[in-house]
Order: sequence, then C-alpha cells, then structure tokens
Amino acid sequence: MNEPGALLDLDVTGIAHGGVFVARHEGRVVFVADAVPGERVRARLTAPSTATASGADKRSFWRAETVEVLDASPHRRPHVWAEADVSRAPEQRPGGADLGHIAIDHQRALKRRVLQEALDRFAGGGIDAPEVEATGTDEHWRTRVTLHVDAEGRIGPFAARSHRVVPVGEHVLARPGIDAAARELSGLAEGRVELIEPADGRVRRLMLPEAERNAHRSGRGGQSGRGARGRRPARRPRTAPETILEHVGERTFGLDADGFWQIHPAAAGLLDGAVADLLDGLVDPDAAHLDLYGGVGLFAATLARLGARRITTVESSPRATGHAGDNLRDLGVEAVTARVDRFLRTTAAAAAGVAGGAVILDPPRSGAGRAVVEDVAALDPGAVVYVACDPVALARDLATFRALGFEPRRMRAFDLFPHSHHLETVALLTRER
Repeated sequence: MNEPGALLDLDVTGIAHGGVFVARHEGRVVFVADAVPGERVRARLTAPSTATASGADKRSFWRAETVEVLDASPHRRPHVWAEADVSRAPEQRPGGADLGHIAIDHQRALKRRVLQEALDRFAGGGIDAPEVEATGTDEHWRTRVTLHVDAEGRIGPFAARSHRVVPVGEHVLARPGIDAAARELSGLAEGRVELIEPADGRVRRLMLPEAERNAHRSGRGGQSGRGARGRRPARRPRTAPETILEHVGERTFGLDADGFWQIHPAAAGLLDGAVADLLDGLVDPDAAHLDLYGGVGLFAATLARLGARRITTVESSPRATGHAGDNLRDLGVEAVTARVDRFLRTTAAAAAGVAGGAVILDPPRSGAGRAVVEDVAALDPGAVVYVACDPVALARDLATFRALGFEPRRMRAFDLFPHSHHLETVALLTRER
C-alpha cells in the first residue's frame, strides 16, 4: 500500500510550510499537494517510506499528489493557471502556483496560519501573527520569470516539485509582456532563460547555458543576499550586464538586469513603506544605522527618508554595492562590499557606533542565523527591523533575538506572491531599557 503510485483516500486537516497540505494515513503524516484543508481527496503516493528487511516502515511521513477531489472545500476554485489544475496529471502541472486552486482571501488566511504555527513552534510563542495584507494585484504580477530548456529543446517551467521541463501555453502570473515573450521562444540551447520586465516595460531576455546552469546549482552568487523563489539572480555573465532602472516613490534605483529586485511591481514600495511605518519615531538622526544584506540600497534610502544621516549598507556582491553607492550618492551613504557575518566581526562594525541606531536585516531565505543575530544584538541598536521571506527562518531568528532581550513589538505580513505559498513578513524588535 505504500509503494510509489499507490492511491490513498485522505482527509486533509491543515497546511504545512512549503505549500503542501497535511493528512494522516494509518497514523502516519502525509504531505499532499494541490489540496485544501477540510477536503477529502484521492492522492497518489510519491515518496513512500523506506521499509526495513522485516518490512517495518521507519519513515515518519509520506508525500503524495492529489489526483481527484472526493469532497471539495468551499474555498476551492478552478485553478488560476488552467495548466496547473488538479484535472491534469501531476507530472504535467507547472510549478510556481501551488495555492492557485484556492480562493485568494483564503490563501492569505492559510499563509497567516503557517506564519502563526512557525512563531508558536520556533519563536517561543506568545506572538500573534498579523493578517496577511494584499498587494492590490493578484494576477499578471511577475516581472521576472525563469524558464528552462531541456536536452530535447523543450522550453517551459519545471513541473511542480521536479526538474522536468513542462511546456505551457501561457504564463498567467507573468506580466503580459513577459507572457508574450515566453510564447516566442524557440530553438534555444539547453539551459535557462530569464525574462525580466523592469519599470520601463521592455522585456529583457537573459540566457544561461547548461554548463553555467550546472555550475550555478553547486554554488551561490549574484547581486543579492536573498534566497530562492526567483530572488537570486543568474550567475554573472562574462560581460558586464545591462543596468536597468526601478523606481520607489521619487527615487530611482539602478541595478544589473540579472540582479535582485522584488518580482511583484508593488513589492518594493510596500516594503519601503512598511519599514518606514515600523521605524517611525525611532530613528535617531545622530546615531549610526546599518542596512544589512542591503542589495542596491532600497532600505538605506528608507532610513535616510526617516532622518538618518550616518548610514552604512552592507552587501556581499561588489556590483550591487557599486550600484548602491551610485543610487545613494546624494544621501552620503557608505556602501560596503562584505559578507554580513564577516562585517559584523570586524572593527568596522564596532566603529560604526550603532548603539541606539537602527539596524535593518533583509537576509536570504535561510535567515540571518544565530551568529549574525548575536552580533547585531551585541551592537545594542535602538531598533531592529527584520524583513523575512521565510516564516520558519524568521521565527528561529526571533527566538535568538528574544533570548538576547529583543522582543517583537510590531509585525506586518504581505502577500507579495499571490497564488504561491510565499509571503513576506516585516518585524520590529526593540530591547527593554
């Protein structure tokens, strides 16, 4: 019964981190895709447990994919991307829209539930997750799309939870220009294609050949400290990439075409506003302030708008730091190229005199980590704002901050990736004095 391909009838009871749903079969947890809590579904087992020589099953959970909905939730909708609908074979469903079969308001309620469970389990409890705020645009929002070309020349996204290319007829979450550009692709060498639509509305196409794509898989690189879900750019081409422009309020930010920028057109402005809201009245103009994992300077500019005059932004990519210096030249911001953990262990961090100032952390999906959190706390900032793209990583780092006397005072969450399981959370922490 636990062989690959076995069909199980499951009662779905919850949602787990990562966009899969929770059921049980004979006492064992089953993580099932494409379901909704409260449904009864028929699902195909994809990752059965490993049996011992005696036949005993030692694995604590299984994975499965919904193939038929037996008793539908009132929150189920026809999938926003028809080609990812449960009516198609699981291996033919493109990835990237794992909540697209759920009413949008309920998607946000489920994301809040995931955040609350992460806070309860990993952050020490006693923290109420905020409501997940809408962005105003739930479809046609992706300004960046990654497609793949396999050895047979097929072009498309990967199938959900696989590295198998699935050709599709449309990209419903993408901006219309990117969708049109994707339809025109043909005759490409094996590798990866990045389609990018910056503020000027003209779609750029960046190619990453298979040899470089394989090298990229074994290492991290590029112009941002951010993690997955398209947040890391492609590996650096040998020639200097084109500089594109993005806008937040009245300020323009230059960055490499394959550098990091938020993929929802409203996201950068929403996050800039959220950080400013949380830090309102807490920025001492005479103190020093840090923007860590600073990219091309978005939040350093936020600090300056709040009255900060001594700002250092730290980013590991030299090209991003170069752009940050140019973008913020009129503000007198110091742009430092360094890994954040190493910067915090140098005399430069201590010399910045951050005590009483503000520190903004915008780390990769894996979070800042214990060492970085401890070093930030040792600087004794007056306020810390943590921008998180992963609720579990956020919760773990909050636990470390709390052990060091910093408590979360306010928190906001944003649905910057509608129809996927991702969400962005911004938390303000201060220390009792």
